[in-house]
Amino acid sequence: MFLFAPIPWYSWVAWFVVLGALIGLNEVTRRWKWVGLAFFVALPVILTLFVWPQTAGAGSSTGTWFHWVKVYSALAGCLGFMAIRYIPKLAANRWALIFPAAILAINIAEACIRDFQVGAMGANGMVDGVFMVSGPWNYLNGIAGLINLVTICGWFGIFISKDSSKDMIWPDMLWFWIIAYDLWNFAYVYNCVGDHAFYAGAALLISCTIPAFFIKKGAWLQHRASTLALWMMFTMAVPGFVTASQFSVNASHNPAALMTVSVISLAANLAVLVYQAYTAITRHKNVLTDELYDHLAGYQEVAAANRDVPLAAAGEPVAIR
Repeated sequence: MFLFAPIPWYSWVAWFVVLGALIGLNEVTRRWKWVGLAFFVALPVILTLFVWPQTAGAGSSTGTWFHWVKVYSALAGCLGFMAIRYIPKLAANRWALIFPAAILAINIAEACIRDFQVGAMGANGMVDGVFMVSGPWNYLNGIAGLINLVTICGWFGIFISKDSSKDMIWPDMLWFWIIAYDLWNFAYVYNCVGDHAFYAGAALLISCTIPAFFIKKGAWLQHRASTLALWMMFTMAVPGFVTASQFSVNASHNPAALMTVSVISLAANLAVLVYQAYTAITRHKNVLTDELYDHLAGYQEVAAANRDVPLAAAGEPVAIR
């Protein structure tokens, strides 16, 4: 295969199990606060003290600085989003809305740094327990990630849904940005931890995109943080699942494949950047403070289905334009 080594049927079964488990756990942790606290507070404490020091130590495929930073930043995102969702005083603070965008930007920046780092290694073999092939694709995708970061917009329009799950809704984060993010993040995983990409690239990204498109629209970042944290906790506890088990699927490590996914990633994010600039200029919007896409049907559908009252202006209805 172009992207991966031949994939046996049982690895496909495992892929769908991972996908289903992430979607299911995301649902239960978002619907019930105490389940969320159990998974994102109690479980990480236990794993930090008794499991990860043995399973994610130096030399393991998850023993790098990046994996440790990633798991805790994902957990910080989950807990920060839960605070915004469940603490009314915090939810009413306009400046609290900067946190979701900031934690997302930090996570993207971490991956961009790693892509550039791998590109500079000149690697063509095992590094930190992972097979890496360095090349210009790392730099192309690092640039794509930076573009994805700067096209984050509309965070002052975040609000909490009116239903019992109290989801964090970000209506300006529409499908085209999400797809561009998915393409960039898959390329990042493929470039830097290629033998993890079948699960940590494809299954993990799809596990938050499906809920964002079909289950709870407008809550993509919340879905992303939860599924990422769940996956990182699992893979740091059982790193051999993706690299040394019968279900493992190795990347092809084909330079043509590496270049292809990175070029697609860069092209998609450039397209979003151009469209964002066009929208901001023609609609006289400020990309830092305004919601750019409130004229689009996707935005209006999400706002109408939830509660079109931004947290920072609770009690002041905002018309759907």
